[in-house]
This record gives sequence, C-alpha cells and structure tokens, in this order.
Amino acid sequence: MKSHSSKDGSKASASPGKARWRRARPSKFQSAPGAANSNSAAVQSAPKDGAATPAEGRAAGRRSAAKKPILKTLDRAISKAGIASRTEAQRWIAQGRVKVNGKTTKDAEHWVDLKRDRILLDGRPVEAQEKVYLLLYKPKGYLTTRTDPDGRPTIYDLLNGVKQWVFPVGRLDQDTSGLLILTNDSGLAEHLTNPDYHVPKTYLVKAAHVLTDEQLESMRQGVELKDGPTRPAEVRRLRDSGQRTFFEITITEGRNRQVRRMVEEAGSKVLKLVRVSIGPLRIGPLQIGHVRHIDPAELRALRHSGRRQGGAGAG
Repeated sequence: MKSHSSKDGSKASASPGKARWRRARPSKFQSAPGAANSNSAAVQSAPKDGAATPAEGRAAGRRSAAKKPILKTLDRAISKAGIASRTEAQRWIAQGRVKVNGKTTKDAEHWVDLKRDRILLDGRPVEAQEKVYLLLYKPKGYLTTRTDPDGRPTIYDLLNGVKQWVFPVGRLDQDTSGLLILTNDSGLAEHLTNPDYHVPKTYLVKAAHVLTDEQLESMRQGVELKDGPTRPAEVRRLRDSGQRTFFEITITEGRNRQVRRMVEEAGSKVLKLVRVSIGPLRIGPLQIGHVRHIDPAELRALRHSGRRQGGAGAG
C-alpha cells in the first residue's frame, strides 16, 4: 500500500502492524505509581522554563494519536461501515465495483486508511450507517440466509419494515428455532461469535430417547467430535416424558450443528432444538416469527458478556 503523507510532509509507515500498534510515549512528567513524594510534587507543580506541563504532555499525546492512521483491509472497511458482510464486500470488490482514491481495486486485502482514503461503491461514498440491533424469534423451516435458489423461506422474509441492511450473528439451521440476533455492527458480531470470548448460548433440547445420567454427563464433560473435542457444557435435565428426555444445554462455542452432533455422540438424536438465550439476552415473551429492537440496556449487557481466553473480561 502506498504510504500517506501527514500534514508536515513526513511519511506514515506502510506497515499495517507498526502503524496500528505504535503508541505515543508517556509524558516524562507522569510519576511512577508509589514514587511520588512532596518534593517531586513540588517540582512537577513548578516546571522549569520551556518545559511542558503534564496537561500539555497529555494534550500532545492526544493530538499524536489523532494523526495516526486507522488501517483495515478493504473488505473489513466496507463491512465495518455496516452496509454488507465481509463475504458480500469481497464479491463486490472482485466484480470491480469498488474504488479507492479514484482507482478500482479487486484486492479485498488491500489496506486502506479509514481517516484519509476515499472508498466508493458503484460511484457512491462508503459511509458508516446507523447501527441496528434486532432480536428475531426464528421459526423452524426458515433458512439463515438472504436468498435461496430453491425458493425456500428465509429469515429476511420476516423482516418487513426493516430498511437497513443487517446480517445474522451466527446461524441457526433450518430445523432449529429460537433467538437470532441481526445487526450491521460487525464489532458486536465478532464479540458474540468468537469462541475466545466464551459467550454462552443456551438451548432447549428434546431428545429421541430417555437419556441416562451418564449420557448427560458425557456432554457436560465434553465429547469428541470430528472437528475436535467440545468444551465442557452446562447440562440440566428438565424432565423425562414418555420415551423422551427434555434438557437444557449451554455451550460457549458455535460450531456447525454442534448441539445436534453432541447428542448424537452421546447416543441419541435431537427431535426439537430451540435457542433461548445468547449471553444475558433471552427470547422472553416475543412471539415466534416476530422481531423487535434490542434496547440499550440489553445491548450494554451483550457487549460485556462472556470472558476472554485466560479469564480476562470481554468488555
């Protein structure tokens, strides 16, 4: 990528890594924790002639940070604006519909500076859209996709009146119903779907057989699947009715058809599967097939749900 000139004519680094992680040096007037005493305080309160005060040092640091580029790959920049998924953005780029600073590029990995570079899609500026957060109670029989070549119903058939472009956060297969979040906020989607954050997803399961305590315990401890062992899960028997067991399971991953495969590995099959919560967000009284906006308090709770690998907070 071409380097960008700053106002004073200096060149910004073309290396995305260096540009992204370089930090302004702390002011020399910032005292180390526990090292301050009355003498040092007196010195700091009366700096020598020509020396910057602590407040001036902090202001200079903020100005320096404001000048640093915000680098993203082109597909991520388009997705971050909230107008398309990365997959859709990559297709647009490959089709030659995207220009950067007046030049067409078909490279989705092309680095752009969000502060300085001008991105056009079909001749129109790519600008950040207002963020939208929706909760859908997906019915069984609907595909989690925008269109289907066979004409089967999709979740977008249920979004009448929603004008902004939104995408599903994760997927529910055609035979699974329950809570599905739709948004144009790629940052929130990353937080909720990245397994490193351990955001819990809870499902109600109707099994084809009466399951023993040992079978439930095997899922609780983690089972071996073709794509590797599953993490330990929370599993709670709700009731046994006739020849069926109804139970609740909470997982912190999101592999394809994971709950169904776990039940099969334990020796049974899933007859009915409903996702009832993601992190602190629950379906509540929402009717099946209906959609509502996620309120600000729920959104804040979602952003702070889960934890990073190693136990650090995910907020």
